[in-house]
Amino acid sequence: MNGYEAVARALQQARPDGLLTALRGAVTEYFEALAVDLLLADYGMTSLCHVTEPGEEPSHHSLFNSTDGRVFGSQERLVEGFPGAGRSVVRLPVSVRGDRTGVLVVELPVVEPDPRVLGDLERIARALGHELLVAERDTDLYRTVRRRDRLTLAAEIQWDLLAGRAYECPEYGLGAQLEPAYAIRGDNFDWSAGGDHLVLSVTNGMGEGIEASLLTSLAVNALRNARRAGIPLADQVALADQAVYAQHQGGLYLDVLLLSFDQTTGEVEVVDAGSPRLYLLRDDAVAHFPFEAQMPLGMAEDTVYTTQRFTVQPGDRLVFVSDGVFEASGPGADTFGQRALARSILATRLLPAASVPQEILRNLSGYRHGERSEDDALVVCLDWRGKV
Repeated sequence: MNGYEAVARALQQARPDGLLTALRGAVTEYFEALAVDLLLADYGMTSLCHVTEPGEEPSHHSLFNSTDGRVFGSQERLVEGFPGAGRSVVRLPVSVRGDRTGVLVVELPVVEPDPRVLGDLERIARALGHELLVAERDTDLYRTVRRRDRLTLAAEIQWDLLAGRAYECPEYGLGAQLEPAYAIRGDNFDWSAGGDHLVLSVTNGMGEGIEASLLTSLAVNALRNARRAGIPLADQVALADQAVYAQHQGGLYLDVLLLSFDQTTGEVEVVDAGSPRLYLLRDDAVAHFPFEAQMPLGMAEDTVYTTQRFTVQPGDRLVFVSDGVFEASGPGADTFGQRALARSILATRLLPAASVPQEILRNLSGYRHGERSEDDALVVCLDWRGKV
């Protein structure tokens, strides 16, 4: 059994809350590691937080101004040799299908590690990402580590409702982020990657606190239920609309933008039921892509929805934002969506889709001079490559 296989087996056999212990033991035994550390990105995507064993003090450091943060952002392995100490530190991104989780740090007793060892450590980091994903079903440990602050109950519901924060496949790349991360209310994003279609929704729920999160939870699960039944896109929205109306009789409603992308042709079906907006970056030009808006979900009884169509091209970047982004006010008369949002999308055009939402939200915070918004802010980025 080689080193990678031994470590992978140790992770598979470990308790859900004992992955770090198993990882340290196996990597130390088979790779003679001097130290092994695991850092996870917090909910706000601003810090990397150490997973600890009993007796160790928890710590964190900036995702933006640290070597570990650079590895997290670039998703590239980094090896630092220290000839005077006769050792090296290997930092490796931990992710699952493009969804970035954290960074694995391994200290080795050689200045220049064998390329085969580095290759095995990269495979171990990928295996660790999958094991963390599975372990979160059975333990609160890793969700607790990722908290720099206490989540509100509404935010707890929203984060558990999400499909993920990024996804990569040959046809497209996705990235998304919500703010305020620890007190999000009713905004939500969801996606389903199928063999020939991608279905994506962006939701903006009305209300405050737990009322907003419960409303969004009802709508998102109604959309999922209809989607999994295999019914057409417009009918998915109609059934979710009926579910919300049946519960609230028009007293509460929410906005949804629902899209289905054909991975072969690039043809897109859209139902626009409210305020979320799409901005298209094509050939270094950003344009708001307007649709014919229809009634929000749950506002009226028996609303009939219709689909619209457009086509995406390989190389297109689509950025979806909620009203907490495009309507955000700054020091002048303009809102963020009038000019600053387009500039922000252009400024991030060289970043991967997974990094774009975070950077746009940082630009939004700068536009507001750090003042906290009273509304949720949601950004989803889709890089379309199409069938190769």
